[in-house]
Amino acid sequence: MGDKIDYDQALLDPGSVFNQPEDILTHPALSREQKIEILRRWTYDASEVCVATEEGMRNGNGDLLRRIMVALDRLADVNMEHSGPTKQHGIPRSAVKPK
Repeated sequence: MGDKIDYDQALLDPGSVFNQPEDILTHPALSREQKIEILRRWTYDASEVCVATEEGMRNGNGDLLRRIMVALDRLADVNMEHSGPTKQHGIPRSAVKPK
């Protein structure tokens, strides 16, 4: 992985830029805040996959959401009581405080 990334693409579709959530933690070109924002957005995408799986659609990586949350926990304190109202939950920026 090179030092340069398309940050806008990483925000829109983190999985298209990073192979795994752990890659974000060690990326030298990203600030702590950028890493948190990418992981926060990736939680929503992974939650959508979990909901689809719950509703009978097939998917491959049920462990992804847990791995994203573990990576996010290394960078920030996340208050899950402030999750979104949908099945996907989402994590609002106000619920994530950098460590």
